[in-house]
Amino acid sequence: MVDVGEKAPDFELLDTDLKVRRLGDFLGKGRPVVILTFPAAFSPVCTKELCTIRDNMSLLNKANAEVIAISVDQPWALKAFKEANKLNFTLLSDFNRQFIEKYGLVLEDLLGLKKLAKRAAFILDEQGIIKYKWVSDDPRNEPPYKEILNIVTAMSVGKSGGCG
Repeated sequence: MVDVGEKAPDFELLDTDLKVRRLGDFLGKGRPVVILTFPAAFSPVCTKELCTIRDNMSLLNKANAEVIAISVDQPWALKAFKEANKLNFTLLSDFNRQFIEKYGLVLEDLLGLKKLAKRAAFILDEQGIIKYKWVSDDPRNEPPYKEILNIVTAMSVGKSGGCG
């Protein structure tokens, strides 16, 4: 499993428009990158989590953060999920489970569904160094939204040197 202080492993995943996206596409823009992984589109807790992120995007944007959410769902399912919930950030498909295996986030069994993504949150700096990590073995747990927002805000303020 990847850890704080390490460089985040690169990836190549399809977005909801079937475009290949790499980690490098999101780095080097002078902003923190928040990567969220979630078990399944349209499931109750995942819907609540991503809608909470959507509803806080103005705060995350103010903190200059880029948000990416990843699951093992097919890109077409993620596109429908994104449209149904009016999600205003990037969703990526790890259908072949390369990301969750590389990052150590395989949820082996959830109600008979095998090898889904654990619910997790990472914050990377603009060079791709992991500055924060939260991983739950219980898919019912939501990430600590306020903590994530506080960290990206602090990274943004620290970068600008101002008081925010």
